Amino acid sequence: MFAALTGLGLSTAAGLNAYIPLLLVGVLARVTDAVRLPHEYAWLSDTWVLAIIAVLLVAEFVLDKVPVVDHVNDMIQTAVRPASGGVVFSATAAAAKLDDSAWMADHPAVGWILGIAVALAVHLLKAGARPVVNATTAGVGAPVVSTVEDVGSLGMSLIAIFLPVLVVVALAVLAFVAWRVLRRVRRFKEARRARAASPPV
Repeated sequence: MFAALTGLGLSTAAGLNAYIPLLLVGVLARVTDAVRLPHEYAWLSDTWVLAIIAVLLVAEFVLDKVPVVDHVNDMIQTAVRPASGGVVFSATAAAAKLDDSAWMADHPAVGWILGIAVALAVHLLKAGARPVVNATTAGVGAPVVSTVEDVGSLGMSLIAIFLPVLVVVALAVLAFVAWRVLRRVRRFKEARRARAASPPV
């Protein structure tokens, strides 16, 4: 149960930033007992892997805060974030076998599918909302929103690892925010269509 909540929280975080949950899981598995990876995911705590993820995180941190460039970055991340979600969900769910929770260990594909689906859903919401943020704020909102997303990814990752029971609460908050964002995106698109359809004066 807790392994599934941890995987769910981490894959949600991956939808916001692919590299934060990967780096956090890898570092914690390497230097603490808070994360115990099964042997098939031991590569996540390898020094070179962590170094590469750290470099990619820095690049993502910068690129995602530049208007227009952030849109190109989101297109690239359409493949990366779901893949990251699949990895962290599957890795943490597979670790459940260390706690004698057999079901997720016996069905490893479930972790991959759920992780990919959750991360993809969050990513699509993020990618769909960003152009609206840029258009309505003349690009000023991009670094602010990106920073909030990074903080949200880190916060969700920490909750998922250390307080997985609170993942449900965090997801409820995220669902409410997503609902508000989707309403704003829809209103923006409707207003743009109305302006395009109105005859010139």
